[in-house]
Amino acid sequence: MKILAIETSCDETAVAVVEDGYRVLANLVSSQVEAHKVFGGVVPEIASRKHLEIINHLLAEAVAQAEITFADVDAVAVTYGPGLVGALLVGVSAAKALALALGVPLIAVNHLMGHIYANFLAYPELKFPFVCLVVSGGHTDLVLARDHGDFAILGRTRDDAAGEAFDKVARLLGLGYPGGPAIDNLARQGNPEAIVFPRAFLGDGNLDFSFSGLKTAVMNCVRREGEKFSPADIAASFQKAVVDVLVEKAFQAVERAGVKTLLIAGGVAANSYLRQRLAAEAPEKGVEVKLLPLELCTDNAAMIGCAAYFKYCRQDFAPLSLNAVPDLVLGEERY
Repeated sequence: MKILAIETSCDETAVAVVEDGYRVLANLVSSQVEAHKVFGGVVPEIASRKHLEIINHLLAEAVAQAEITFADVDAVAVTYGPGLVGALLVGVSAAKALALALGVPLIAVNHLMGHIYANFLAYPELKFPFVCLVVSGGHTDLVLARDHGDFAILGRTRDDAAGEAFDKVARLLGLGYPGGPAIDNLARQGNPEAIVFPRAFLGDGNLDFSFSGLKTAVMNCVRREGEKFSPADIAASFQKAVVDVLVEKAFQAVERAGVKTLLIAGGVAANSYLRQRLAAEAPEKGVEVKLLPLELCTDNAAMIGCAAYFKYCRQDFAPLSLNAVPDLVLGEERY
């Protein structure tokens, strides 16, 4: 069973063909980084236009790379939220047109659920239950997965997501866009103990996140003491403050949920220091940590196709009236 999947939630146009949930026949991603770099971040209007320019080409190329025809497609899957509304609409419109033309089911996938299901592509033997730390540009969530279609939110960000904080601090330090990899690289040259930035734990047992205060503290440090500390020390100290909170709360979530497996997902899951800390602390916690391959951390359509397969198995299809839902949250289906 072959699913043609489309992902256009932000600034990467992605199309994939996934067979039987796990076998990736094609996985194409067209990045818009160069187009947005000059603005220091994603410009929604430009993102939408870039998706329009490349989507049809990627669809044709994905089918060719998978060595199938459109007639071989059994279902069309698409990210319908959360994300930039204009960007999402490009993918949703293309998917609806294809599903109608081919006479196959349309499957609507939550972008964050796609990130979680990227783990099934890397670890096909993965068993429930588990906790997943989803850390991306706009989201920081702790999710308990009990079974396919049975997910519960244990904690989420109350303001800035970890990825947003990375991007904003990178701009403060003049590192450009995207900020996550730039901070990660610069931090390797710095002293993570040079500056003690605040950590927002929000009270005992609270699994929510907050990074806006940390971002403000870094901004004040750069403006008032920028000459006292090197950019590398600021980057390293900031990164440690973020990762300290992510790691502590992730292991707290695993303990509270009574599970033994911790997964990570999303763009920030590629951060080398986060991966190092999780792997180092897992044995003493008695937790199995599974780290995603870097190519599956960032936005791609293969993860959407994988998530869609299990919705297909439940006959969980979307109507052709499907619309983009930019503020969609995990555990909430809105067609």
